[in-house]
Amino acid sequence: MEERAAGLVEELQGENAQLHEAMRSHAVVDQAIGVVLAVGQLTPEQGWNVLREISQRTNIKLRHVSELIIEWARTGKLCTDVRTELERQLAQNPQPPHSEA
Repeated sequence: MEERAAGLVEELQGENAQLHEAMRSHAVVDQAIGVVLAVGQLTPEQGWNVLREISQRTNIKLRHVSELIIEWARTGKLCTDVRTELERQLAQNPQPPHSEA
């Protein structure tokens, strides 16, 4: 009985660690979407699509692309392949017209 309980506790701890990692990844991606939105004046959906395309076209995991974009916002430094693809994606996503208030 104790062995079974210990196994269950270990399984739950593993699941808990996975959930924490997923939450951290989600936060990083959300922050990167925010950077892309600010730079490209895009919608949230367009920002998500830009990050996804950069990840796919550079063969870099989405979380890592997101980390690079966040670091770029802080330092102004971005590796060439990601910068090139970001510029390409932003050029393909036209900015919405500004409304006059």
